[in-house]
Amino acid sequence: MRASRLVSLLLLLQSRGRMTAPELAAELEVSVRTVYRDVEALGASGVPVYADRGPAGGYRLLDGYRTRLTGMTPAEVEALFLAGVPGPAAELGLGSLLSAAELKLQAALPSELADRGGRIRQRFHLDAPTWFREPEPTPHLAALAGAVWSDRRVRMRYRRWRAPREVTRTLDPLGLVLKAGRWYLVAAVDGQVRTYRVGAVLDLSVLDEPVDRPDDFDLARSWQEHADRYEQGVYRAEARVRMTVAALELMPYVFPPAMSRAARAAAGEPDADGWLLTTVPIESIKHGHIELLKLGAEVEVLAPAELRDRFTGTAHRLAALYPAQPGR
Repeated sequence: MRASRLVSLLLLLQSRGRMTAPELAAELEVSVRTVYRDVEALGASGVPVYADRGPAGGYRLLDGYRTRLTGMTPAEVEALFLAGVPGPAAELGLGSLLSAAELKLQAALPSELADRGGRIRQRFHLDAPTWFREPEPTPHLAALAGAVWSDRRVRMRYRRWRAPREVTRTLDPLGLVLKAGRWYLVAAVDGQVRTYRVGAVLDLSVLDEPVDRPDDFDLARSWQEHADRYEQGVYRAEARVRMTVAALELMPYVFPPAMSRAARAAAGEPDADGWLLTTVPIESIKHGHIELLKLGAEVEVLAPAELRDRFTGTAHRLAALYPAQPGR
């Protein structure tokens, strides 16, 4: 365990340069005292690691020093080969580079480890897009990825859901996120971090201007905050409904997760006929009508009145389309 941690400490200093003891402790998930002991152990083994004193100090390796550690554990090899997602890499314009890197990795590894990598690929496959949805064209994704990587501003024409439908924005691109088969750009504009669907980008120009990247920006944290706000803010209304137990059990398979979780949490006890009362969050009357129709005659809308009226109209139109046959 300690040997692995020493290697990790060495690689951190090699890849990031000067790091303080608290920073190393946070990365390695150990105490600062343990970092002190590990640095002493590296020095005693001949690794040229030095401590710079003062407010801007920290540990660093002698300039020009590079470790020649090439050992990888079987689990690390498996993780690397499993992490290579051909589809998204190709969309980013990195497909050929990924293939070349994998070939080099296989050639450099001992045969038994290279075989484990091939074994992983034959047994596990990552398919990012969700079911029943065509892949979204993203002709500007590679250019956006280049702008993100090189920290260059972009000017893009974008199609959005509200009026005016088409807008032009100058953005500081901060990162790209693949969610359920769709790519999203996280970017700063007018001092705010916002999210844009890459498939809705109509035109793009990469500018010869540097990005003003916030020092404390963290892509994963920013995306999670956006996802939480979206899920909490999208449902602006509620529907009070009466439904069967079977319909409640079906909800996780036909409703978005937030709707299903809330409806199940608010569900009362079923009556003798197997019906219960609950509250379902909805985006709008139109959205509630579309979603709740999925449950057919297993649900009855009680409120709001406008939503119930929509179901009444739908029921009458369906009855006219499918009149009862005599004798059936």
